[in-house]
Amino acid sequence: MSKWRPVTSGVPQGSVLGPALFNIFVSNMDSRIECTLSKFANDTKLSGVVYMLEGRDGIQKDLDRLERWACVNLMRFNKAKCNALNMGRGSPQYQYRLGMNGWRAALRRRTWGCSLTRSSA
Repeated sequence: MSKWRPVTSGVPQGSVLGPALFNIFVSNMDSRIECTLSKFANDTKLSGVVYMLEGRDGIQKDLDRLERWACVNLMRFNKAKCNALNMGRGSPQYQYRLGMNGWRAALRRRTWGCSLTRSSA
């Protein structure tokens, strides 16, 4: 019988296996999500169009589903990096939450190499 050996966790930085395993692991993250969920490397974005209160509720329900998915899969979102960008003229500010943490709407957001700005004009 083989002897017990210590095993280090994680995948070496720069390996091809790490991102592939991560993509397989998070591939079911978007099941039952009604809004648009975009994933790139370890960055996840949830977006939706809100015309009425039901749209805001739909986005919040998807955030709740994502939080449940993270708990079931023993993962967590970096809530310090979570924010909302409400776009459009006269767009009402709504405070979304992920778990127990809410966050304010951002006036500017840099995402995937683009800078998005909410202007009042």
